[in-house]
Amino acid sequence: MSAPVKSSARSRVLDAATRLFYADGVHTVGVDRIIAEAGVAKATFYHHFRTKDDLVAAYLTDQCTRQQQAAAALAGGPPRATVLAVYDHIAEAGAGPGFRGCPFINAAAEYPDPAHPVRRAVGEYRRWFRGLMRDLLAADGHPDPARTADILLVLRDGLVVGNDLDDAGELRKLTREAVERVLTPRGAAA
Repeated sequence: MSAPVKSSARSRVLDAATRLFYADGVHTVGVDRIIAEAGVAKATFYHHFRTKDDLVAAYLTDQCTRQQQAAAALAGGPPRATVLAVYDHIAEAGAGPGFRGCPFINAAAEYPDPAHPVRRAVGEYRRWFRGLMRDLLAADGHPDPARTADILLVLRDGLVVGNDLDDAGELRKLTREAVERVLTPRGAAA
C-alpha cells in the first residue's frame, strides 16, 4: 500500500498544529484555532484528520521524523562521536530561543493513558531513540549497549527538561561530562 499523498492543506494543518501545540500545549489548542491558523475549511481538516487525537499523533510522528533526520545528519563519524554529537545537538537546541521542552514529554504529560494513540506515538519515538543509542554503542564495541542505551534515554529526558529550567551553558557542559562517563564502561580508563 502506498503512502498517502501529502496535500498542501494537510501540511498547513500539521504546520499550524506543530507551532500551536509546541507553544501552548496540546489540550489548550482547539481544532477551530488550528483550522483558522491553517486557513482551511473544517471539512478539509476532518478529511485529513478524523479527530484531534489523530492530528496530535501525526504531529508527534512528524517530530520523530525530524529528529531521525537530524540524527542522520550528525552520523558519519565514529559511533561514539555520533552519540556525543546527538547530545550536543539536543543541548544546543534546548538553549535556543523559543525552547519549550520536549514535544514527546510534553504530550505524554497531557495524555496519561499508556494505551492512548498519542502515548503510543511517544513510545515509538522513545523506542527509536533507545534503538539508535543501542546500535551506536554496539558499533562502538560497548560491553552493555542495551542497558547503556536505557541510561542515555533517561539522560536525554533530564536534558530536555533541564534545558527549560537551568542555565543552558552549564547544563551543556554537565551533559557532555555525563554522556562521556556513561560511554566509558565501569573499570575502563577514561
